[in-house]
Amino acid sequence: MEELNIYEKLSLVKSEIGVLSKNAKNPFFKSAYLDLNGILSALEPLLETNGLLLLQPIEDSKVVTYIFDVRNPENFIESSMPLPNIVDPQKLGSAISYFRRYTLQSLLSLQAVDDDGQSAQKTIKNQLPNASKIVFDKYINAIKEGKQDKQGEVITIEYLKSKHTLNATQESALLLLNLEQ
Repeated sequence: MEELNIYEKLSLVKSEIGVLSKNAKNPFFKSAYLDLNGILSALEPLLETNGLLLLQPIEDSKVVTYIFDVRNPENFIESSMPLPNIVDPQKLGSAISYFRRYTLQSLLSLQAVDDDGQSAQKTIKNQLPNASKIVFDKYINAIKEGKQDKQGEVITIEYLKSKHTLNATQESALLLLNLEQ
């Protein structure tokens, strides 16, 4: 019998894993998410069954996610994200965990849904403009300084998210800044 290539093996893993349930709560954003341990406990047995190995080292100040074909280790896929320049070890550890989760989710295009089924009831929002670095930085400064908009509404993270779409790096920056609301 002919050995499957890495993409055929990954296709089997993806078909077996299906949609994962969000299993953790973020009290800061009052939202649910699929944590790294939840992803790993669902994914690693399927990878192993299909002759694949997951590694997530830190290389050149980046979190890198590799999935190797065990029989042919020269065949692999990878995803990486550069780590922000953080001195505080706890915040750096949080960033590493966050980036491990997102590089893995991105690499395999993993889907996650809320356990409570509310996702089926949500309506599609109008697309918000992406926050440029300049706009994002202005909002962060306004939040830190407790500023208000022209109508007198206090500028908060929720306010920012109601006006702009944030990318993964901006979302992680918010977590790392740990701005109190």
